[in-house]
Order: sequence, then structure tokens, then C-alpha cells
Amino acid sequence: MIRYDALDALPVRGALPGLTDALEAHGTAVLVAPPGTGKTTLVPLALAGLLGEGPARRVVVAEPRRIAARAAARRMAWLLGEKVGGSVGYTVRGERVVGRHARVEVVTTGVLLQRLQRDPELAGVDVVVLDECHERHLDADTVAAFLWDVRQTLRPELRLLAASATTDAQGWARLLGDAPVVEAAGASHPVEVVWAPPPRPVRPPHGMRVDPALLTHVASVVRRALTERAGDVLCFLPGVGEIARVAGQLGDLGDAEVLQVHGRAPAAVQDAVLAGGERRRVVLATSVAESSVTVPGVRVVVDSGLAREPRVDHARGLSALTTVRASQAAGRQRAGRAGREAPGAVYRCWAEAEDTRLPRFPSPEIKVADLTAFALQASCWGDPEATGLALLDPPPAGAMAAARDALAGVGAVDSAGRATERGVRLARLGLHPRLGRALMDAAPLVGVDPAAEVVALLSEQAPREYGDDLAGALRAARRGGGAYAGRWRAEVRRLRAVAAEFAHPPTGAPHSTEVNVDASPGAVGGGAGRTDAGEDSRVGLVAALAFPERVARADGGSCLMASGTRAELPDGSALRGAPWIAVAVADRPVGKGHARVQLAAAVDEDMARSAAATLYSERQEVHWADGDVVARRVERLGAIELAARPLADADPALVRDALLEGLRQEGLGLLRWSPDAGVLRGRLAFLRLHLGAPWPDVSDEALHARVDEWLEPELSRARRRADLARIDAGQALGRLLPWASGEAGRLDELAPERIAVPSGSRIRIDYGNPEQPVLAVKLQEMFGLHESPSVAGVPLLVHLLSPAGRPAAVTADLASFWKDGYKGVRAELRGRYPRHPWPEDPATAEPTRHTNARLRR
Repeated sequence: MIRYDALDALPVRGALPGLTDALEAHGTAVLVAPPGTGKTTLVPLALAGLLGEGPARRVVVAEPRRIAARAAARRMAWLLGEKVGGSVGYTVRGERVVGRHARVEVVTTGVLLQRLQRDPELAGVDVVVLDECHERHLDADTVAAFLWDVRQTLRPELRLLAASATTDAQGWARLLGDAPVVEAAGASHPVEVVWAPPPRPVRPPHGMRVDPALLTHVASVVRRALTERAGDVLCFLPGVGEIARVAGQLGDLGDAEVLQVHGRAPAAVQDAVLAGGERRRVVLATSVAESSVTVPGVRVVVDSGLAREPRVDHARGLSALTTVRASQAAGRQRAGRAGREAPGAVYRCWAEAEDTRLPRFPSPEIKVADLTAFALQASCWGDPEATGLALLDPPPAGAMAAARDALAGVGAVDSAGRATERGVRLARLGLHPRLGRALMDAAPLVGVDPAAEVVALLSEQAPREYGDDLAGALRAARRGGGAYAGRWRAEVRRLRAVAAEFAHPPTGAPHSTEVNVDASPGAVGGGAGRTDAGEDSRVGLVAALAFPERVARADGGSCLMASGTRAELPDGSALRGAPWIAVAVADRPVGKGHARVQLAAAVDEDMARSAAATLYSERQEVHWADGDVVARRVERLGAIELAARPLADADPALVRDALLEGLRQEGLGLLRWSPDAGVLRGRLAFLRLHLGAPWPDVSDEALHARVDEWLEPELSRARRRADLARIDAGQALGRLLPWASGEAGRLDELAPERIAVPSGSRIRIDYGNPEQPVLAVKLQEMFGLHESPSVAGVPLLVHLLSPAGRPAAVTADLASFWKDGYKGVRAELRGRYPRHPWPEDPATAEPTRHTNARLRR
């Protein structure tokens, strides 16, 4: 029996006529409805015609999380007075409860994505509701883009509805073809905001780390809320670790029980939270509770203000979750949980002044997450670059390039980025492409069961107490009896069925190489605690197939991965001493240069070579090192050097590049610069500065850029540093003179090496300073000259020397010097050098380079 009293109490009911009209007229719509209005439960039932109004339709509701999908289906079934599996069902990974006559099916966005790849037309589906689209999960964005494509090309009658409590409504409206926006009135229950910042400053989140002082403060705010308010308390924390710490600090609350809700929590715990209870409850939850249906009894929300988002270090090929400040939209979603059933309150563990500085919306996953799976989905859809997909945010070019490289490495895409047959199979496994590749290629090598077990272990973060040794973690999962072990066993069963078709090597599989998976303990590694070397080898091979660029060889106190990233094992790790490992999970702590291994398996070199076959290379490596050319033939596995031997007959082109590298590192001083060569370079620099083209730029940067023009053929004949030292730089530099225009013939006219002075001497000009060259000449040789000499119209800076050749005065205006400065110089030097002429009027005196005695003769 339909519970009309409960349905009539949902505020979104008033928006149904407008929403129905919008979908009928336009085919797409955006629904903005505050928390608690019934958008997740009432709207799908109405669109399916299950409330006695409108035609019968089949509606698919896409939720971002499994807990939300199950909860929404159960709530809708309850509203209809049925059990799940009748008119309403749900499908999540590994679980399907859908009856033959179901009209509403709630699925996760990941399930819907797989369904679209298998059946793009979504045969039999009339309406798709994308719920909680504000969260901007990558699967949800991808599903929306594919659905719009389907509606545009295959199913124009397919109706699409984007729904959320807090979203960029106009952005989604544009994405869905200028869809009308329908807004529903919120619940009438007010939510009081209580600002509860820590009494003392706390450190901001740092990677995965949260200041313990903040968690202690959150626990104290929960206790405060319990004393100040009635009803259950829902506390939002960023992750499982923080939930456990706060739960430990709360201890025994007497008449209130503490429940922990997160993606890894057992389904029974999740169901218990959504079902309510007789005792007062404190529910510690991650963001999974932001968008599920109403949690009964909650009147108070305590918000830590933190969330977890994925981040990828493309340069190192590492991805991890990081703790960030929750967005304003998330804050509104969380606060709305307190006003679902009655007036409530939200305690925000930050200052009111900070609130306006928070980001408006969560970071779209497409901007910050690993895009390997997305790129494969786009390739299978027929748009490898994802340029034709209707996305709110385009994927970053660098992330897409890294994703395509990863896909090419496992044979999922061809050189043009198009999905191969192998790639299509990988996309349909319901796994990340890396794990799909491991399952596909490992099954015929190690067996279906071991492959399924290890891949299942890698598909969800294992508990920390399982340790960092993947083989040991596998044994712990087999023994385990907790929620994680239960989910692991369910996933093993699913993957075992999937892997059965790969029990024999698939035709044309590029990476299914026979390797020894029963290596001796010494071959695999000498780590302590190894009980089954054969099993450890199988585990290692599966990990290496999943993460080929992360196979790593021990190198001193750390490991060097094939990707080029260094990684460190924790102290006391069972993997210390293993010569080779395959790193399954690693992160890079903020401020650290090396990665930190969190989960890995021992392998041997043969396994590493096999799993990372596409990274193997054997080539000549010629470079400048230790002051000379070093030429070797090197075998590498990515960045790992496997073997090297000297190379006598290196490729001349590589040698030339190495010599150029040396010239860039150590400078052009490696060439032979005679005094004349240095003078020529100075003269050319002077002309370039004052006259410009066609006179060449002879700076280091310019000479490196034009090395082909001036340093050949000498450079092509060189083989080592000593050969560079024999190259006459001056002769080579002459090739840059403007011979073609004929200007080269004016070099001596415009920038002469020497200039005649009044005494008849020809004095060398110093072009060391191109802005104003220097003429250093004895003072007596300049008598009678009224204007300073110049070259190319630029006055020379005259250094007037004493008879001993020491600077007596510096001037660029001889006339002024003779008039004003000469008297002081004469007075100072005449007594010191009496044998030299010191006339009272140098402007009219006879210039000379001789002494008085010589003049008298």
C-alpha cells in the first residue's frame, strides 16, 4: 500500500507539475531541491508513473555511491509499501536486486557507465535521473556526457534529469541543451548555525594528515552538542582513520551509541544507521552521508570542515587522496542533514570569517584525478581525445596524455588513441584498466584464483594492519573476518567468474609472456617472514602486471622505479632486502622528494622484465659527464639501468649532441680562443649592439642557437673534449660575418682593431665593453687632439696613461679634459716623470711618444 501521507509531506511534490512539463516539452531538465525535499525518492516514482499519475515509464536513477543507491531503493520501496526487488530495485557492483517488473532501478554511476558501453541505446529506459550531480565525480560527469550523446544521436526521446541540492544549475542547464531549471521549495525546518572554531590555531591539513588537535576539538564539540541539543548527532569527518580516532576519544557516552559509517562499513551497519534506533546515536561519517536519504533522528550536525579528494602526481605516476577544506556546497549539504525531520543545528568547527574563503564547489574529479579509466571509456565511446563530449570541464591535456601513455602500455589503445579489441574487453571488466590488464594477463600465468584474489585486494585500499607486503596482506584477507574481508571475498567471486575466460592466453595478447612464477626465495627476495615463495611470486607478478612502471630495484637505501621515481620502504618492512619489488600503492608526502611505499610485492628481474616489457630498451647512450663524452650501450627497464658496456663506435649524431651538451654546461671556453679570436668576438658584439643586423649576435645563447652555422665542420669531426680544445674559435666565428651582403668587408672600417693617434702610433682598441670600447694610450701621444676618437659613431672611452703605463685619467671628452682636468694631472705627475714633456697648453702641444731628451736630439 502506497504511503501517501509520507509522500504528501515531501516538499518536492509541489515542483512535480513544472518538472513534468519541462521534461515533456524539452526532454531535459535540471532540478534544484534542498536536502530533505524528496528529490531522490519521490521524483523517480512520479516519473515512472508509480503514484497513479502519468504514463508508465522505466526510470534509471544514478547515484554516486553504493550506500546511497541501496538506501534510495529501499526508501522508495517503503514509500510504495513494497520490498526492494518489486517495482523498485537496485544494482551496485557485485550486487543486483531487480525484479522482472521493476519500473525504477537505482544504480551507481559506475554501473550505468558499463551499461552504456554495452548498450548505448539503453533499450527500454525512458528516463535517466543523475542524482547529486553537484559532487562532480568523474563517472557521473562521463555518464552525463555519454547520455547527452545518446540523446543527440540515437534516442532523442530519452529524457534526462540532473538533480542536486546544491549545484551549478546554469552550467548543467547549458550542458543539457539549455534545459529548463526547476527549483523546489525546501523543507520548512530551520537549521541554526553554531560557529565552533578550535580555541587555539590548528595546523592545516597536510596530505593525508589531520592535526590531532582538530580531532580532539571535534570530539569535544560532539560532546557539547549532545548536552545542548536533543536528537541524534551526525558528525562529518574526512576519512576512516579520523572516524576511528574521534570514536576512540568519545569513548563511552552512556546513553548514546557511536556508529561509524563510511564506504568500507558493512552493509548491515549502513542499513542500521538508515533504519534508526531506540537509543540516542552519534553517527561518525565520511562524505558518503552527504547525499544519502534521510538519516532518521538526526537533529544535529557537527562538521569538521574537511573532505578527501583525489590528486595525481603525473610526473611521478602516483595518485592518492589528500585532505582539503570542504566546499561551501558540501557545507550546505551537510547542514541540511540536521533539518530533514525537524528544526536542527549545525556546529561548524571553523570561524565564520573563514567561511567565505572556502571554495564554492568541490574540485571536479576530472581536473584532479587519474584519467586512465576515463580515457579508456572515451576511446571505447569513439572519442579518444574527449573533445566531442559534453563536459562541464574539459580534461587537462597533461592528464590525458599520461592516461593515453598508460593505456598504450597495456595494449588498450593504438597509436591514434583508439580502443583496441583488448581495450574494449578491459573497459567492460568493471575494473581500473591497470587491474583489468593484470587480471587478463595473469590468469593464464598464475591461475584464475590467485589472479582474482590479488586483483580484488588491489581494487580497494586494504586495512593498514595488513601491512605493506602484498603477499602478507593476501594471507591476512583470507584469514580476516571483518567488513573489508567480506567485501574482498565477494569481489573475488565476481572476478573469478570474469577471469575464467582468460584462463587461456587471449589471442594476440601483447604482454602474456611466460615467466617463472615458482621462483626460489632467493630469486624473489630475502625479506623475513616469507613462507610460500611460489605464492609470493604469483602475487608479485600480478602486481607488476597492474603497475609495470612501478617495478623497482633496490638501490642503496631506497628503490628506483621504472618510472624514474625513487621510493622508500618503511622501517621494519618485510620487503627490505628484496632486490626487486612491484609497488602497488605509494604516495609522496608533501615536501618530500621520494615516494613512500604503502603496499608492494617482491618480484625477480625476469618478472619485472616481462611485466614491463614495453618499457624495455637497449640503445646507445652518449652524453657529457665528468667533463667529457661518455658513450655506452645500455639496457634499461624504464629508468632502471640493467646493464651497460662501453661503446667505441658511437653514433656521430649522438656524439655531436653530447659535445653540444658539454658546451652548454661548461661554456664556449672549451674551444681554443686565441687573443685575436677574443678581439673579433668583441668587435662583433660592439657592432651588433650599435648597428644591429646584419652584424651577428655573438652572445653565448645566440652562438649555441646557431652552432650549425659557425662551428661546422669542426664539430662533426670532434669526438671528445680534447678535440673541442683544438677548434680555432676565431676562424669558426668568421663564418658568421655578413659575407652575402658584402658588409663583412666593412668590419675594419666600422670596428677597427687599432686606431691611429696624433703621435702616429696605432693603438689597439679594447672592445671588452661593447657599449663603449676603451682606448688606452699614453697622455703625451694625444697632445693636440681636441675631440675624442670614435668608431662607428661611438666615442671611445680614453684611458690616458702615465709614462709608466698606469691610468692617469679617464675621459670621453678630450677638450674638457685639456681645459679642466689636465692641470691636476700635470701637477701630480710632472715631478715624478721630469724626462717627459708636460706643456702648459696640451691642446696646442706637439704629440709624442718620446722623452724630452729624445726630442732634443
